[in-house]
Amino acid sequence: MTAVVSPFPAAESLRTGLSVEIQNLTSLERAARGKAARDLVPRWAHGEYESGPGRADPVNLLELQSRARLPELVPLRYTRMLESPFRFFRGAAALMAADLARTPVSGIHVQLCGDAHLLNFRLLASPERHLMFDLNDFDETLPGPWEWDVKRLAASLVIAGRANGFGRSTRRAAVLAAAGAYRGWMRRFAAMTTLDVWYAHVEADQLRDQLADALPGRAARQVARATRRARGRDRHRAFAALTETTPAGPRFRSDPPLLVPVRELLAGADRDRLTGQLTAIVDEYGATLGDDRRTLLHRYRLVDVARKVVGVGSVGTRCWVALLLGRGPDDPLLLQVKEAQTSVLAEHLPASRYDSQGERVVAGQRLMQAAGDIFLGWRRVDGIDGQRRDFYIRQLEDWKGIAVPARMNAHGLALFGRLCGATLARAHARSGDPVAIAAYLGAGDAFDRAITRFAEAYADQNERDHAALAEAARTGRITTAQGVRTG
Repeated sequence: MTAVVSPFPAAESLRTGLSVEIQNLTSLERAARGKAARDLVPRWAHGEYESGPGRADPVNLLELQSRARLPELVPLRYTRMLESPFRFFRGAAALMAADLARTPVSGIHVQLCGDAHLLNFRLLASPERHLMFDLNDFDETLPGPWEWDVKRLAASLVIAGRANGFGRSTRRAAVLAAAGAYRGWMRRFAAMTTLDVWYAHVEADQLRDQLADALPGRAARQVARATRRARGRDRHRAFAALTETTPAGPRFRSDPPLLVPVRELLAGADRDRLTGQLTAIVDEYGATLGDDRRTLLHRYRLVDVARKVVGVGSVGTRCWVALLLGRGPDDPLLLQVKEAQTSVLAEHLPASRYDSQGERVVAGQRLMQAAGDIFLGWRRVDGIDGQRRDFYIRQLEDWKGIAVPARMNAHGLALFGRLCGATLARAHARSGDPVAIAAYLGAGDAFDRAITRFAEAYADQNERDHAALAEAARTGRITTAQGVRTG
């Protein structure tokens, strides 16, 4: 099923800014448009998913993506994706984007995360040194249908639930919790003033206190430990783990293929050119920061750079870590310089308003997150191979706490799904029209129930695609990393 013409402007509003859609409308008019969208795309229709004729070969799509990546790291990417259906799902955002483009949409647009699976919700530090719960990864961000983020989150909960051996009713409860929280919080945001929506955020300490009475003692202690550990995952911890002392001072240690200093990647003039270009990125990207943060950045000097393998979906992209020192070896700053390729959503949505893919990522992150990294910026550079590439830059570690789905029981998965659903609603409400989305969703659970059907059907699809990749590895169609530590 595909959506028919909706009462919402699409392509032009996505290019010029989402707020243009609602700037001159009253709340009643915005709500009326949301309700009118139900007549065109009923809420139950979001439960439909069929692969259908004409669906692209999933291995072909992954191979096409791999052509823009470092060829020596592509086998590692496939190896990581083959480890489990959940790890496959994390690396297969492009496959799901193509599938979502064939599903019904209400016509109401927001800034999408583009990869809103449950591991992309985590604890993060605000500039004021508060621990927040928020979305984290924005490599695929673009304006588009709000339903796409909700469906990717829901599918990830089912896939994680299957990995834990949970039955269908338990998985359904987790998805209902996430979708219900998204709907309930969107209704709250619809009643708030514009500034109150913008200021809304979730602090970890407040969350822990609010959950104390609702959680059993063991679970409450786990939440408390998670917040303590997140505060310990800072630049000093990363510095100790990734560097070693040399006669020249602290330098990145060698741990191929996961961490390879520039001095080991190339030799002679090629190494010098690459080092110079990476130095220029760090030096010049400060122009995309505010004056205060640019001044702070310039208090540090670059001493070393290494290539680092990160995540699952990002394996094979050009990702560097930069070591900078301030007052001395005990004053480190670690920056991640990550290649920003075209979003996997771009083939299915209007073109980004930003010429630079790095600026696209940074703009989306600043729009969706309640509080962002003070060193977040972007830069375009011509590589030593003559290819022009975009990068975005952020701190490598700054109080990050990551969920571990394998450790969640049934109650924990539903609770985490509820938290993710509420957080996603807040991120969408900042850029889109919470009044129209809330009116479309309504007070009942019709949409929630539909999403549970979609999530189970798409988890089936994910398992078929994972099996197809495994078959491609068995027959030699793709090459995997043999005898290499994957992380």
